[in-house]
Amino acid sequence: MTHSHHYNVTRGFGFLETVLAKKRAAIAQELIDPAKRSGRVLDIGCGSFPYFLTTTHFSEKYGVDGGINESLFHDLTIKLKKLNVETERLPFKNDFFDVVVMLAVFEHIHPQFIDKVLVDIFHTLKKDGQLIITTPSQQSVPVLWTLSRIGLISKVEIDDHKNSYALGKIKSFLTHAGFQSENIASGRFELGFNMWFVARK
Repeated sequence: MTHSHHYNVTRGFGFLETVLAKKRAAIAQELIDPAKRSGRVLDIGCGSFPYFLTTTHFSEKYGVDGGINESLFHDLTIKLKKLNVETERLPFKNDFFDVVVMLAVFEHIHPQFIDKVLVDIFHTLKKDGQLIITTPSQQSVPVLWTLSRIGLISKVEIDDHKNSYALGKIKSFLTHAGFQSENIASGRFELGFNMWFVARK
């Protein structure tokens, strides 16, 4: 495997980027209800190289990202689409996906578009489907900034962060989009610097 750009799991460069991407993917894998794997998964913000999708097991795998170059990626088991989720609607029918994941994507969405994106996801999820999110916690912000300046994580990615939210704020975004609060679970990982959420429709 070369280090040419399209193999990078995230944009920019940082020694820990791949490690952290693998950690996020592993957390998501643990949170997925095994019964859902016979269905369809969508990875929103899957990256120019869809690391999570290449390592997860589902009957059908889909990914959308604004930075995809579909011609660079040839894996017929994964359907990729170049898409800006802020300004474009998800091009899928209602009740289509069993699981939707957003790994380290939430913090890159402009606050005014979060409701739109989550409502879109809610509609495309099947009844009892899962939305899985990982995003840095607010306490991680100064740490991430420092690590990005010394080359341990990608400066490009960190500088693109639009906002960071408290755990309760993300839960309120989810309930606003239609998820019931009793169907939302959350937790922290990586010493509390990252948060995970599972919302069940």
